[in-house]
Amino acid sequence: MTSNDTAVLRVAGRPVGRYVTRPELSARLSPRPYLHPVTTLSGTAVTELSPADHAHHLGVGVAVPDVEGFNFWGGRTYVRDQGPTELDNHGSQRHVTFQLRDPDGFVEELRWVAAGGELLRERRTVAATELTDQAWALDLTFSLTNVTNDPLSIGSPATNGRPGAAYGGFFWRARKEATPPDVFTAATEGETEAHGRPADWLALTGSGWTLVFAGATEQTRRDPWFVRTGEYPGVGSSLAHDERLPIPPGETVVRRVVTVVADGRLGRDAAAALVRKAVSP
Repeated sequence: MTSNDTAVLRVAGRPVGRYVTRPELSARLSPRPYLHPVTTLSGTAVTELSPADHAHHLGVGVAVPDVEGFNFWGGRTYVRDQGPTELDNHGSQRHVTFQLRDPDGFVEELRWVAAGGELLRERRTVAATELTDQAWALDLTFSLTNVTNDPLSIGSPATNGRPGAAYGGFFWRARKEATPPDVFTAATEGETEAHGRPADWLALTGSGWTLVFAGATEQTRRDPWFVRTGEYPGVGSSLAHDERLPIPPGETVVRRVVTVVADGRLGRDAAAALVRKAVSP
């Protein structure tokens, strides 16, 4: 069932994700489309929306804290030599149209607008695919095009002086439970080891669910992962880790992340096998 403002993703006839295109949110939260709730095939929710610890965390989506000084992430802005600061600099991602919409996915056009002007035009492609009777894959690609006549660049709190805070890009706010989730890659284990490093895939395991995130293009795989488990459960792919990402006029930045959503707690071998199946050409 869909409306002009929502789309429901289905896998094998079962709803697994609700996409909200025009949320009613305050400007401070940098309003933008998001997926929530996202669930496993058995119905376990694996996202959170505006949790008490970070009201601007909106399920699954694309969020960037610094596009030429404008905040498309929500909340406070990290200012060099000053720290997190309340600024009137929030932008919004505005749904324009679905160029394609099916039960298993959609292609959407969005405008990134701040201070009354459009900075970026986005084409977002989302697809849901069944992998097994206990796992499915969410495939999300976003293409950001600079539609201004001037160079733009994407930054993060890290590039603005806050070490370890290179968030911005694809971001998944996972469900918070009594015990923090475990995190591991093919080679490392734990938040400290996984955070801030590139890896072909990264798994987050909760009480009865597993999320396995994988960069599905060479450029996406070069982006380090942003990982939080102790403070809150969240995983993102960092567009601006060590330095700002320039987007010249008319140029486009493309990233693609595929996420395996599975029931149960997967180990390394099972996670790797499902990623191979999800990202295979």
